[in-house]
Amino acid sequence: MRDRSVLTPGLPTRNDLFWVSLSLSVGLLVAFVYLITHPYPAYGAGLYLEISEQILAHGYGFPETISHYTSRGVPFAYPPLMFYVNAFILDSVPVDPIALSRYLPVLLTVLYLIPYYFLARELLEEAAAAGLATIILAMASPTLQWHLSAGGLVRAMAFLLVLTGSYTGLRLFRSGNRQWLIPSTLLFGATVLTHPIYTVFFGLTYVLFYLAFDHSLGGLVSGSIVAVGGIVLVSPWWYSVARRHGVDVFFAAAGTHSGLFGGLDRLFDQFVYPLVTGYPTSIFFLLSFAGTFYFLGRQRLLLPTWLVTGAFVLGKARFQFVAGSMMAGSFLVAVARNTLRDPSARAWKPTLHRALAVVFVFVIVVSLVSSAATLTSTDPTNRWQPQFIDRSDETAMTWVSQNTAQSADFVVLGDAAEWFPLLADRTILIGPWGIEWEGPTRYNSQLSQYRTLSTCSSEQCITRGLRDADVRPNYLYVPKESYTVRGESQNGTVPLRQTLNRSNRYQVAYENQGVTIYRVNLTARRDEPAPDSLTGTLPR
Repeated sequence: MRDRSVLTPGLPTRNDLFWVSLSLSVGLLVAFVYLITHPYPAYGAGLYLEISEQILAHGYGFPETISHYTSRGVPFAYPPLMFYVNAFILDSVPVDPIALSRYLPVLLTVLYLIPYYFLARELLEEAAAAGLATIILAMASPTLQWHLSAGGLVRAMAFLLVLTGSYTGLRLFRSGNRQWLIPSTLLFGATVLTHPIYTVFFGLTYVLFYLAFDHSLGGLVSGSIVAVGGIVLVSPWWYSVARRHGVDVFFAAAGTHSGLFGGLDRLFDQFVYPLVTGYPTSIFFLLSFAGTFYFLGRQRLLLPTWLVTGAFVLGKARFQFVAGSMMAGSFLVAVARNTLRDPSARAWKPTLHRALAVVFVFVIVVSLVSSAATLTSTDPTNRWQPQFIDRSDETAMTWVSQNTAQSADFVVLGDAAEWFPLLADRTILIGPWGIEWEGPTRYNSQLSQYRTLSTCSSEQCITRGLRDADVRPNYLYVPKESYTVRGESQNGTVPLRQTLNRSNRYQVAYENQGVTIYRVNLTARRDEPAPDSLTGTLPR
């Protein structure tokens, strides 16, 4: 797997500045379209921002648990860096949490294009290929899905740290210059303090760079210094969490998501399923895989290995496009160059080739732009960037914060539940967010209960689900229009609300155009007529 390409040191050239500027322009355009089509952020960051709010409430201290997410709260075992950054911003700048979750991820998503370009420039040794790779990454919806959306408050920063650390690591292993040890170590430590999955990708990248460029004792020592140094830097945080929650908390979350490595199912999910999901997002995978075969045919193994190992080990499609976009950019440049150059052909043939090249580039650009446009839809049926909340949700949650007791407990149906504790300042009794730190058993139980209740179509289903979960909420929060459950679209709750309205166990306490909130009395007889108890309404 050894890559014998030559290091290209020096200051950025005018060509580099052109491609960086062009890439940033594309990134800004995508960000602008996302912002104007998403008055509320895509996906969820309510827990992240609630953590930051509780850090402020503790005077920038380290909260032991994060309240409001289930009756007993969840352990604060998350890597804390961005929560403190977000807390500082909320404390220093006149910005509300929803606005922060829209604008900060956008800023970080544009910024990470800069280190990515220079990383690609070093590996591809061609400005045009690196520039095109960066443009592809700027529009790759499988990557933007998790960085441009609200969770980018943490993930986009982690990606920025990983890409910057990959660049310093590349310079470290290719040059052997120990001056790159300090920034690499600091960046690794910062990544550990930001997100665990990105930390694994950071370490995997360094292992591959070590094998490709400097698999010597000196290279091993350098990589070890980065790893050990980063761990030492973050050891106070690890000690603090272990003292409060025990060492087991660090292993509890490992079994609640897809985990590391995988079998044939992961290979299918990462390399086959994306191709059969249909236009337009599959174009990015097609380009990435075409570039992979192009590099394999030229026995350039580092980038294909980086793509495959990153996807297989982590099981997250977004990590494919670090290497995949580079190979796609290089492949497209090679195709265009070979099409335009044919010095032995007759006069008409170059003209035909140029026309074909124009058509080829036009199709690619239209496909990429169309795919990026999937990010702009706020329809819950759009699985790439659905909004978990809207104005009706925000208004309803404001009513809750002003008109219910501080001790009131809620069960919230749909993904708006993730934002509810932050915006309503009340407790949700059922939800999987943050529960991963308590281990797979409790996480899977909460997730199952949440899914079951959020997809109920009758009062009997809701009542049975509450009793099976052994919870007695004071209120039930029900979305009226289309909504999402774990990002998957649901078509509304008309049958559910009809049966709830006929039951004496559920009395309407508040209603607006998109939300109905019921007061819950599980001890009442279901067949008794429900009284008219509407206590708060807005225009429907």
